[in-house]
Amino acid sequence: MTAGSSTAPAIRVRGLTKAHGEVDVLRGLDFDVARGSVFALLGSNGAGKTTAVRILSTLSKADAGTASVNGFDVTTQPGRVRGSISLTGQFAAVDEVLTGRENLVLVARLRHLRNPGRVADDLLARFSLSEAGGRRVSTCSGGTRRRLDIAMSLIGDPQVLFLDEPTTGLDPQARAGVWQSIRELAQRGTTVLLTTQHLDEAEVLADRIAILHRGRIVVDDTLDGLRELLPPAEVEHVEKKPSLEDVFLALVRDAGSSTGATDRRTSSGTS
Repeated sequence: MTAGSSTAPAIRVRGLTKAHGEVDVLRGLDFDVARGSVFALLGSNGAGKTTAVRILSTLSKADAGTASVNGFDVTTQPGRVRGSISLTGQFAAVDEVLTGRENLVLVARLRHLRNPGRVADDLLARFSLSEAGGRRVSTCSGGTRRRLDIAMSLIGDPQVLFLDEPTTGLDPQARAGVWQSIRELAQRGTTVLLTTQHLDEAEVLADRIAILHRGRIVVDDTLDGLRELLPPAEVEHVEKKPSLEDVFLALVRDAGSSTGATDRRTSSGTS
């Protein structure tokens, strides 16, 4: 396989195993991730998602099997792998003492990029973080920190991005913002491997979904393909009621307007 080939998978995993002591965490992982796609690795806590990401990002070594990222072997070419990827973990790795812009400038300088200030300003605009640019990160919301963390991970234009449960602990509105950021990354051609235990997250974002259970991939398919695994339910009439998330997001949007949902309700009840 030629490194960086446009036809080869961005990520290729074959027979990957990993044990922690007597516990087998990964038991023969096999999957491919196409370039420019969003691939969701779905599984419950302890399924092995983070372990797989750590191996693919060269932070840990597999006991057996092979894996390549952007055409580079994670065992024999770890430096080349690290040069073409970025990783966002379960918790935002931002400096809370610095402002949002200062965090971005710092990473740009560490990557020896020209015009780090311009790089920072471009990312602040791209991720709608202009307000956070001049604020200390310690004063920002969890959703803002997470979007800033993702923006930091894109400095240097990595070809492959690993997102390990990127919406952990976020409220519905913040989750929606992160989802939009991930969609935009894929549209720009970035390959995204996303780990999550949220079914709706994989359903909304992923081009392909692999379900990891007890260290093995039990199914790897598109959403439509997965749906075909179960027979359709036969119903005479279906009335779709709004979910709690639909209601929450609608009310939050209304509350941000000049009148607000509560004001409208109050005025209609007193007219």
